[in-house]
Amino acid sequence: MRGHLLLTIVSLAALSTAANADTLPIKGSYGNKDGCTYAKSGESTGSDNFFLLTSEGITTAASYCEIKKVLKTEGKDFTATVACQAEGEESSNDDTVKITSGPKGYTIGFVADAAIKWGPLPLCK
Repeated sequence: MRGHLLLTIVSLAALSTAANADTLPIKGSYGNKDGCTYAKSGESTGSDNFFLLTSEGITTAASYCEIKKVLKTEGKDFTATVACQAEGEESSNDDTVKITSGPKGYTIGFVADAAIKWGPLPLCK
């Protein structure tokens, strides 16, 4: 019985965390070749050149950024708060990203560091 109670508490905690996260109003997955392979199979190719954007987050070879809150929507462009966690790290850092739509897909830029640009990431087929 105690195991079931613990499982229930853990499940409720996960649910409340998930309920606090926003999602981007996009359909499908957007990424480079290795990112799209991961989206289809769930298996990483091990590539360092790995980028995937979904409605729930941004995955790279070295980190995952969960969409926490969509701050602004302008057509197919979005500004959102993300919580990024680097591979092997316990804690996450909040940042603001601008996700802009262009003819070749979405480009992701970090407000805190204009030098970081990922994309364009086309729709995965």
